Amino acid sequence: MAEAAIIARVLASPLEVDATAWNALLAQQSHPTPFMRHEYLAALHESQSAVPGTGWTPRFMTLWEGDALVAACPLYLKSHSYGEYVFDWAWASAYEQHGVPYYPKAVVAVPFTPVPGTRLMACNGDMRALLVRALCQWCADEGLSSLHVLFASDGDVQASAQQGLMLRHQVQFHWKNVAPTLATAGAALPPAGEGRPFTSLDDFLASLTQEKRKKIRQERRRVAEAGVTFRWAQGADIAAPDWDFFYRCYERTYLEHGNPPYLTRDFFARMAQHMPQSWVLFVAERDGQSIASSLIAIGQNKSMTGGQKDPESVAYGRYWGALERVDCLHFEACYYQPLQWCIAHGMQRFEGGAQGEHKMARALLPVQATSAHWLAHPAFADAVERFLEREGAGVEQYLGHLQARNPFRTA
Repeated sequence: MAEAAIIARVLASPLEVDATAWNALLAQQSHPTPFMRHEYLAALHESQSAVPGTGWTPRFMTLWEGDALVAACPLYLKSHSYGEYVFDWAWASAYEQHGVPYYPKAVVAVPFTPVPGTRLMACNGDMRALLVRALCQWCADEGLSSLHVLFASDGDVQASAQQGLMLRHQVQFHWKNVAPTLATAGAALPPAGEGRPFTSLDDFLASLTQEKRKKIRQERRRVAEAGVTFRWAQGADIAAPDWDFFYRCYERTYLEHGNPPYLTRDFFARMAQHMPQSWVLFVAERDGQSIASSLIAIGQNKSMTGGQKDPESVAYGRYWGALERVDCLHFEACYYQPLQWCIAHGMQRFEGGAQGEHKMARALLPVQATSAHWLAHPAFADAVERFLEREGAGVEQYLGHLQARNPFRTA
């Protein structure tokens, strides 16, 4: 495929991309999370959640060979660094101190979604490399300070590094539905194909150290003794009043922290309409009244098992909120209820989202998440590269420290 035959088009809205072509390309990728679906990105735009008025100006990069979409990514111009979860405020401050503008910058990301997965969609490795080059060239032509590919897949990371982008690592916490054997209990995540799925939440708890098992049971007992019970609904079974209640909880959580929520009620209405199969809602009730809720997303990745690409079912912890305060209710709603559901429904992995070392006590174990960065200013690029070398060494040490605190019993 000759590069001369490839046409790059930068589009001002996800709605300008054919949904069928976008989703078909996504389906070819190694880590096609539901958050990269056209319906999800379009809902962010049409609900006014990720639009210029909120600091997210879409400039989707697409590569075409004739009428065929051969590479694409969600690209946004940013006037701030909110909603990204890869923190570069110090970089922006350094630019400002030297009188150099940092904003606008460009990000290849799913807004407000710190979930690793494919960002640089391409029909093959050559097209992914060409996409990276096209992105950097476009940023240079537009006079932008920088380009940031956030929460990238392994293929994205490889293509970005080959094109000279700098890599930055951070730590997330994921749970895997594999009962560890004595040989794998000390590993960060049990290797694919080793161990067996948990048969119940009690089976999962039995795999933990006595200290961790006792703590979780105490936390669950507090919620139960407070008279709280849970129900769950999936997909089209999530009724409109349940979505309304969930949003009250979600909005309140943000407002209690002094910020308006990133996502509008209309966004979730569009999810209920266009992607209902991707959501599971948990509702906490007491004395016949709903008092809290949590929402997880579900999807499939492609994992290598025995040399074959088999689908891996994944759940993603996303949002929660409560109208009443109950001791340990957050842990029950956000971890124990979703993990119990994942075990019962054969989900293979649960991703706990950004940050949160406390998740290790619930057997969500540390994994590395990676982003890639290009800075136009040579001096700043050199300084950031040195910083990333030091930060990377610290992250590696931190991972080792966390893995030494593995919550699974070894005997």
